[in-house]
Amino acid sequence: MAPEPIFFRDLAYVFIAAVLGGASAYLLRQPLILGYVFGGILIGPFTPGPSISDVHSFELFAEIGVILLMFCIGIEFSLNDLLRVRWVALLGGPLGIFLSILLAVGLGHVVGWSWIQSVVIGSVVSVASTMVLARLLLDSGDLRAKHGRVMIGITLVEDLAVVVLTVLLPALGALEPGRFATIGKALWLAVLILVPFAYLAAKAIPPLLTRIAKTQNAELFLLVALSIGIGTAAVTQMAGLSLALGAFLAGLIISGSEYGHETLARLLSLRDAFVALFFVTIGVLIDPRVVWANLPLLGLMLGLIIVGKFVIWTLVVRLFRYAWGTALLVGVGLTQIGEFSFVLVQVAKTAGHVSEDVYNATLAASLLSILLNAPLVRYAPGWIAALHFKMGRVSLPIQGGISDEQAGHVVLCGFGRMGSAVGLALDHFELPYTVIERDPDIVRQLRRRGISCVYGDASQTELLKAAGAQHAALVIVALPVIHETSLTVRRFRGLNEKIPLLARAHGFREAEDLKDVGATEVILPEVEGAHTLIRHAFQALKVSKASILDYLKSCQAFRSSGEGPDSGNVEAGKAGAGRST
Repeated sequence: MAPEPIFFRDLAYVFIAAVLGGASAYLLRQPLILGYVFGGILIGPFTPGPSISDVHSFELFAEIGVILLMFCIGIEFSLNDLLRVRWVALLGGPLGIFLSILLAVGLGHVVGWSWIQSVVIGSVVSVASTMVLARLLLDSGDLRAKHGRVMIGITLVEDLAVVVLTVLLPALGALEPGRFATIGKALWLAVLILVPFAYLAAKAIPPLLTRIAKTQNAELFLLVALSIGIGTAAVTQMAGLSLALGAFLAGLIISGSEYGHETLARLLSLRDAFVALFFVTIGVLIDPRVVWANLPLLGLMLGLIIVGKFVIWTLVVRLFRYAWGTALLVGVGLTQIGEFSFVLVQVAKTAGHVSEDVYNATLAASLLSILLNAPLVRYAPGWIAALHFKMGRVSLPIQGGISDEQAGHVVLCGFGRMGSAVGLALDHFELPYTVIERDPDIVRQLRRRGISCVYGDASQTELLKAAGAQHAALVIVALPVIHETSLTVRRFRGLNEKIPLLARAHGFREAEDLKDVGATEVILPEVEGAHTLIRHAFQALKVSKASILDYLKSCQAFRSSGEGPDSGNVEAGKAGAGRST
């Protein structure tokens, strides 16, 4: 049965809203997710103008966006990254949630909420949106920074806490032993499914990716990566946990293999499209009229989210002996709510614990907290740095980036016959270098020799970044296929315009094209080989070295004038026609 035409019309509305909203945010130098959310508001049923007929039709696409984003986050992380923050996540996470609920109960006592409503509101505001946070950290480049790792670790624990809260909230006022048994059973089932699955996946996925990588088929590699991410998310959902957690675990498994960077590079464009759709659908759900209708309740909820959670999480992280700079940045990053808050308030509403007003205020508080949180996450490092400068007491975490020891290396794209010869020369002179190579067998051999190596297509920007190309002393592109070489040069120049770049070509026209897109110098192996042959031939014929060098210099000058053999000038060939001895 063919989909209704109205579905495709609505889908067009969603992507047009994402484009217009994202472009506006870019021009205003604001995070793109703000533009996506505002674009969603404009096509929502509560604002004049074109609107989509049924936002629930796009919830599936939004969930795919969640899976792809968290899958990519898992790939960019490593198990070691997660283990470094295990204590603050496993102990500090539940502590922060408990303190947030306690603060809401205290506020509710002052303003006259029932204790049940206070606990519900405290639960709703206690969990931050992993999706929003991950996107903001990616945009700011702080995902691998210390405060970024701490925040992701805490939000993953919050995802697990949502499972417990969804069972407890309906039973408020009549807690029975059976409820705790239900929680225990659900968590035990999750462990029973996930532990063996994670073990088998860790054993099976790297060899599978190795076999697929040997085909050197980009489409097949992308399909396998998508199957792993979506399949793992489906298994965790069956276990009663979130899709986001499953996708993150799948990414974490791949991050431990040599194919992480290539997988990430293949998924980026697809991820960004679906993530944009997720934030547009959030905007569509928001009714601007709710802001005015529930202003007092909304103000109190925003106070709990922005002020209360900032203080709580800053103190919790500081309790685990992190620097004040890290603690403050974590406190800022967690001052928002999102998709899991929707789940919790819906559960409480269905159980009759809260009214429609609380539900609507939660939706509005989610939007406003995201709108406020995005610029806070962006500008907070600068503000805290200024505080550090004035007071001399707050230490900032080290931002992501390549170390001084790693900077100034050579990036070698391609390790075939020419690339491997260059590598041997670099080894001889003890110059540090990193190889980008798409043959998995070569990658394994290089790593066994202790050579820094990134698996994948060198024309992908993410792989160039992974190799530290933007901080290199020199980039050498020794790829055999000209269009891959040209694309690699273009992508690298998008990262750095000043670092010298050497490339190879097969003809003079190709060489000129590569120089046009940013190559500093282009080497023609056939021409260099011909010059070597000429030099040896005329030395054998007892021609003086000076005469040979003068001739080769004149050939080089002739080439640099743009009149090489493949430029249309064939007079040199005609002049010698019929004179062979």
